[in-house]
Amino acid sequence: MSTPLRSKKRGSTVIWALMALLVLGLGGFGARNFGGSVRSIGSVGDREIDVNDYARALRREMQAASAQVGQSLSFEQAQTLGLDQQVQAQVLATAALDGEAARIGLSVGDEEVRKQLTSIDAFHGADGSFDRDTYALVLKQEGFSETGFETKLREDAARTLLQRAALGATAAPEAYVAGLAAWATETRDLTVAELIASDLTAPVPAPDEAALKAYYDAHPEAFTRPEARKITYVWLSPEMLADTVELDEAALKAAYQERIKEFVVPERRLVERLVYPDEASAADAKARLDAGTATFEDLAKERGLTLADLDLGEVAREDLGAAADAVFALDAPGIVGPLPSDLGPALFSMNAILDASETTFEEARDDLAAEAATDKARREIAEKSDLIEDALASGATLEEVAKEQGMDLAQIDFSAETQEGIAAYSAFREAAGAVKAEDFPTLTALDDGGVFALRLDGTEPAALRPMDEVKDAVIAGVTREATHAALLARAEEVKATLASGAALSATGLVATRYDDFARGGYIADTPAVVGERAFALPEGDSAVIDSDGRVFIVSVETVTPADPASEDVVKTREAIEAQTGQSMAQDLFRLYASAIENKAGIRLDPAAINAVHAQMN
Repeated sequence: MSTPLRSKKRGSTVIWALMALLVLGLGGFGARNFGGSVRSIGSVGDREIDVNDYARALRREMQAASAQVGQSLSFEQAQTLGLDQQVQAQVLATAALDGEAARIGLSVGDEEVRKQLTSIDAFHGADGSFDRDTYALVLKQEGFSETGFETKLREDAARTLLQRAALGATAAPEAYVAGLAAWATETRDLTVAELIASDLTAPVPAPDEAALKAYYDAHPEAFTRPEARKITYVWLSPEMLADTVELDEAALKAAYQERIKEFVVPERRLVERLVYPDEASAADAKARLDAGTATFEDLAKERGLTLADLDLGEVAREDLGAAADAVFALDAPGIVGPLPSDLGPALFSMNAILDASETTFEEARDDLAAEAATDKARREIAEKSDLIEDALASGATLEEVAKEQGMDLAQIDFSAETQEGIAAYSAFREAAGAVKAEDFPTLTALDDGGVFALRLDGTEPAALRPMDEVKDAVIAGVTREATHAALLARAEEVKATLASGAALSATGLVATRYDDFARGGYIADTPAVVGERAFALPEGDSAVIDSDGRVFIVSVETVTPADPASEDVVKTREAIEAQTGQSMAQDLFRLYASAIENKAGIRLDPAAINAVHAQMN
């Protein structure tokens, strides 16, 4: 049986898919009759599985999956998702339940069949009621006879009764629900301390040569230089051309004027606006503000708003319309109104004054020139790119291209660790990692408008770096390991003092107490395992926790059982009871359906199934 908090996915899928099959023929209109000489894909006992039923169910599942992912799925994609197997399980279970209902004599009367039949929208006429002619026409289009369809309705209704009997008879055990709810809602008072190097009674001694050599030998992966790819490349970037670009002074001034709002900024105010439906209610709110009986935030809450909802941000005089004069007349933060606004009478809270600013052309010229030079350099590179590509395509070497086109020529020992210079560009790193010795250089664009081409000259295999080259890293590693071991030893000493009755807060460590800490609770900047371990400890006990090189001590002072009458516990019990009952019902019903299938015997016709699949796309 599954646990109450995690039902079996397959069981859940089968059961609810079976529920969908109860309306087979009610909502699946639009599927064409499969036709041909193939009539069945198999059987459960003496119950044949109609090939058209399987085709309709498979098409319906594909449509549902397509709607879920937001695009039409092909049959191959549906098979990858296992939809065909799910649908086969559904129709097998349906046939098994139909057979079982017939075996025990379970059925419904004509009145129930009529009720279901007349409730199907597809059979309704223009006036919204059941229409006999529409009924006959739709069945004909779908390849059903009236007798056959009404037989299906009768079987569906009988199967519903059987399913309700099986599903409805399951209830979650009271003792199980109560125990799990109590476990989930128990809280603890606990204290946590993390030990760091300064908590040691003595500093860790400097490692000797023997210790360094032992650590170096034991951790070769930490000191191995990755494979290096020796790469020659040519590179042309906008920065390389920026100093050679000639700028037009008139064009710079024109650019300044086009962007004048960036350089000449009028005085602005930080403003919040609270709109009211009429002048009277706005005036009443302002009177309460003036009397000190309400704050601007209080007024916002009364209207179901927060201050963030009212924030207009930085506004200039022109942004406030008729309210501008009053708001900009304030020489300190304050509230004015009621004043007109586009949405109605409003109160305006002015929170700060942002002075006007002006950047002259002379002050902005250097930035404008740099932008213009870079932009022009990008255009020049774009124009040169065709010439560079033609040269490379004709067999010119990178050295020749660099000389002819004024590109930088350089070499780099590239590895996964390389991030400097041109290797800072992701496009270069991707190309450098993929290039082969036999590849011809090709021109590739960079994000900043630059271009490059590269050649693999050779590779240098991964190798262990000499001890002298990595000695500082070895010392750091040995010191880190020794410190960690010392912290664990110190933590065990502290734990021993706690066992004799001392409090963690009295040990000299920086300790933090958490009262009523809930299971699954969160402690900032602390691994989750600390809280988890606390809930595995009895009251008055403590533990040392080693997590990713960090050392903690957790001490549980008090275990507080949940109050069964509290609202939180009651809600938790109800959720567990519902989920457990549902999970048990699904599991038992799956076993019930499987038992019926096994007793009756299953036969499948692969050729018929493949014939259906062939027409799915």
